[in-house]
Amino acid sequence: MTKGLPLFSLLLLACTHVEAGNIYKFRDADGNILFTNVVDSHKRPRGEDFNRYTKLEKVTWFADTNVHKYTNWGSDERAVRPSFSKNRDAFDSIIADAANTYGVDKGLVKAVIHTESGFNPTARSGPGARGLMQLMPATARRFDVADVYDPKQNIHGGTKYLSFLLNRFQNNLELALAAYNAGEGNVDKYKGIPPFAETQDYVRRVISRYNKLYGGNGERLSLN
Repeated sequence: MTKGLPLFSLLLLACTHVEAGNIYKFRDADGNILFTNVVDSHKRPRGEDFNRYTKLEKVTWFADTNVHKYTNWGSDERAVRPSFSKNRDAFDSIIADAANTYGVDKGLVKAVIHTESGFNPTARSGPGARGLMQLMPATARRFDVADVYDPKQNIHGGTKYLSFLLNRFQNNLELALAAYNAGEGNVDKYKGIPPFAETQDYVRRVISRYNKLYGGNGERLSLN
């Protein structure tokens, strides 16, 4: 490679220490640049092929993202932590009321709650998303949620946000869910589902649970 013409690389992979909301910019001794969201516990790019990228130049956090690590996903579609399995149907009446109020399929709301918090009303992520539908503080304020740990307020706020996103993205379910997870700005920026492994996995899991567990019918939603 001709010196002075830096090579740009992009690494976006699912890994144990993925921080999907962060993009790291590294440079090697020859000036080659690597952008990645996959780093180890020492904030170094993972993979032997990338050991030469030793200089961390910049970390970009997408401030509008709701993305965070999920601990309840597991390998089974029905996976929920035993301590909160009793809550699986505990919020159905609130879900139905919110779904009816904001015109969202109640099965979709339940699939989002299942994936976001595993039916744990006190759940909190590293970036600060809280409650059953994992509302970020800015989102809670935007949709008039005073107490994010109150199941009724949280579910109504999250469902109202889902309704807003479905309308904003012309009922495209994949884009609406991607925006719920990674932020509207990132969906606009990448003109589709952002290239974050976690966001892509999140969209697949919610849609799968919606269809397989909670009676997804797609009448109001586009899965294309």
